[in-house]
Amino acid sequence: MKLATFTFKGKTRVGAVVGDWIVDSLGVKTIPEDMIGFLEGGASSIDAMQQLVAKNTQRIALADVILQAPVPRPRKFLGVGLNYADHIDETELEKPEYPTFFTKQSSCVIGQGAAIHRPKVSEKLDYEGELAFVIGKRCRHVAVDKAHEVIAGYTIANDVSVRDWQFRSATWTLGKSFDTHGPLGPWLVTSDEIGDPHQLALETWLDDEKRQSSNTRHMIFNCFEMIAYLTQAMTLEPGDVITTGTPAGVGVKMKPRGYMKPGQTVRVSIEKIGTLINPVIAEPDSIFPVE
Repeated sequence: MKLATFTFKGKTRVGAVVGDWIVDSLGVKTIPEDMIGFLEGGASSIDAMQQLVAKNTQRIALADVILQAPVPRPRKFLGVGLNYADHIDETELEKPEYPTFFTKQSSCVIGQGAAIHRPKVSEKLDYEGELAFVIGKRCRHVAVDKAHEVIAGYTIANDVSVRDWQFRSATWTLGKSFDTHGPLGPWLVTSDEIGDPHQLALETWLDDEKRQSSNTRHMIFNCFEMIAYLTQAMTLEPGDVITTGTPAGVGVKMKPRGYMKPGQTVRVSIEKIGTLINPVIAEPDSIFPVE
């Protein structure tokens, strides 16, 4: 299934995308309204949604809803750096011995169609098209061959990065966590529909220019290895989002630099999932001014 978090007439809830329609869970007590609650429900939530889809009695045109990020505020939002060989080559850095994880603050998350802000403090705004997976079961010390069992599904991420701020500290956190710099979506595709997540074509476009073109088979550390590594240190929980790294073609390595600018649109497409589209605008004046 394609699971979405959407807003219709001011109310946000979870639904299933079927063609050009979204099956609406409004009023169905067995389906939690938020995605984390839905994922915590496990098989019972999935069964209830499948029954609702089969009935096909509650649906809304997809064009009439606002798609939010599938998990609008994940408990954890982790990224991994330098996970494609061609990206390592273009950065002229060494291949990591272990996965290099960093944190994106969950307040940066936006959904399909929402605007990415070029911040007032920097023009070095870069894209990173990536596959992301979402955890579906609370887990610790997961073996590689069992890791697929704890993934609820897959979505698309754009690990937007403010390059000068990223490299001001070794953790990368600030440069990866500006407001609006965590696009996710357009929906969450359950694992059974994806099959092997390590055989998916990935492309990133800035306006009409293709900037990235690769396949998830070129990951150095695959999704299952990442889970096994992370869960040696921490408990992963339903709704945690983990991005899997970006291939070559980032703007910072172009000559001249190919940073995103206001007025442009960035698109990330991944096979079997869809396309995540976000316009770029200048950061507006703060909506939370402090005087």
